[in-house]
Amino acid sequence: MANIKSQIKRNKTNEKARLRNISYKSKLRTAAKKVRVACEAKDLEKAQSELKVAVSIIDRAVVKGIVHKKTAAREKSTLQHLVNSLK
Repeated sequence: MANIKSQIKRNKTNEKARLRNISYKSKLRTAAKKVRVACEAKDLEKAQSELKVAVSIIDRAVVKGIVHKKTAAREKSTLQHLVNSLK
């Protein structure tokens, strides 16, 4: 346990950021899963609309510093390949 006031404050802010990041990563995984489910169901229109939402969420995660840009690019590419395989 920290005794220094600035470290106590830093611990609090780190915990808030950690919880915020967990929430956002969960949202990101859910969006990717929706694309995968739509692809498994062979529903092209739904897959494309879910892909659009997922890409938007992934890009926002990069801007907020939650996900590295190369990780985001890999995830977007994987989802795009899945949707393209339906065509």
